[in-house]
Amino acid sequence: MSNDSDDIRAQAEKHLRNQRQFWSSTITLVIVFLIITAVWALTSNWHGYFWPMWPGIAFAIAIAFHALNVYGPLGRPISSDAIDAEVRRRGGDPRTGA
Repeated sequence: MSNDSDDIRAQAEKHLRNQRQFWSSTITLVIVFLIITAVWALTSNWHGYFWPMWPGIAFAIAIAFHALNVYGPLGRPISSDAIDAEVRRRGGDPRTGA
């Protein structure tokens, strides 16, 4: 295999691993939210202040940031052109990296 195809394969593997971690984290947070909601329901008889909304909001924010990292612009691989441009900006030669 060529170096480029190894790079593409590694990037694809990393992306798939990140997707799997995202869904695993999401499912875990949903289960935890359901458990704390059940605790609230059993201890308050479905009445009173719904305190599970606060960890639920925190969970939603965490899931949103994780989704941005996996599916959003932060999850895209860095292109060779962007790397070459950064090397040139720093005064180096993109062909040698020095």
